Amino acid sequence: MTDRMDVETVVVGGGVVGAATAWALAREGREVVLLEAHEPAHALGASHASTRNFNPSYAEPAYLRLLTRALPLWRELEAESGETILEQTGIVNRGPVPDAERLRENAPRAGFAVETVPAGEAARRWPGMRFASDALFLPDGGRIWAERAVRALHALAARAGGDIRHGVRVDGVRVLGDATAEVRASDLVVRARRAVVAAGAWSSELLAGVVDLPRLRVTEEHPAHFALAAGDDGAGWPSFNHFAEPSGFGWLGPIYGLVSPGEGLKVGWHGAGPEVTPATRTFAPEEHVVSALRAYVREWMPGADPDRLKPISCTYTSREGEDFILDAAGPIIVAAGFAGHGFKFAPALGEHLASLATGAGHPDPFFALRR
Repeated sequence: MTDRMDVETVVVGGGVVGAATAWALAREGREVVLLEAHEPAHALGASHASTRNFNPSYAEPAYLRLLTRALPLWRELEAESGETILEQTGIVNRGPVPDAERLRENAPRAGFAVETVPAGEAARRWPGMRFASDALFLPDGGRIWAERAVRALHALAARAGGDIRHGVRVDGVRVLGDATAEVRASDLVVRARRAVVAAGAWSSELLAGVVDLPRLRVTEEHPAHFALAAGDDGAGWPSFNHFAEPSGFGWLGPIYGLVSPGEGLKVGWHGAGPEVTPATRTFAPEEHVVSALRAYVREWMPGADPDRLKPISCTYTSREGEDFILDAAGPIIVAAGFAGHGFKFAPALGEHLASLATGAGHPDPFFALRR
């Protein structure tokens, strides 16, 4: 028998953005149902694994505005959950940082200090890394405990009155008239005034013929945890970004990394993986990607062992330019294209999407479906 229900807002997808949206709505006393096909922080999506960077190294004011709001919301999540979620260990940017002058100008305006550290001093402060030039250090950056955050958002949304349902695989979304969205699963039909679709790699499939999306490219990425040098417990390490140096190494793109306590130094190429679909991803790393990561660690990370590593798998869903989509199309609100850099913004994204769902907020043209 098919269960039918009418609600104010339905959220499709229980990754970090969908869960943050449900939390934001529920804590305002709003009626919200969240539908997630799997358990919180499952390994098939983009919100699993232990850690993510909290990286305020943005020159674009639209992102800095979100980060300015995200930081106190992460602290509110910690206070409500009793969990440590954000540790501000700082973040180091090496190599030719894109748009560095605007970053130096705009990040401090948003409250994020930027320090230029000469290469010699940087090597003394962070001996686990090699520096070929001056670095940009943002002390407000750091590490987010990712799976812990997702589970806390699910639990707190439910505690605040949200109807949080796991094991519900959504089959389709459609628009009824101008003001109602219908979300269908095998034994459930939900009609809502607004449907927030935060479905990650499944976004294009679910919204085909419903919303005119820009092309979303899904790639499978394989960062890895590398063992730290003997005697190093990871204390004192900042997170880092590293942009392609002008010579001396075969770069596949920018690199990011951070210490995941108990697992080692997480290092990954940004957006270097093959294009896939959720049905065709293999979870097996391509040999050239892993070989390039090992070579990178050998060349640039003296504090880690390039021969002791454990690859992990995740997906990126990206529009051209890697900017987010946070926009409404009738009763459908689209949250997509987070391109491997959306996690840090999650509570601010959830708050913004909740405001679009309730009509209290307005879309930001920077994150429009069509710009």
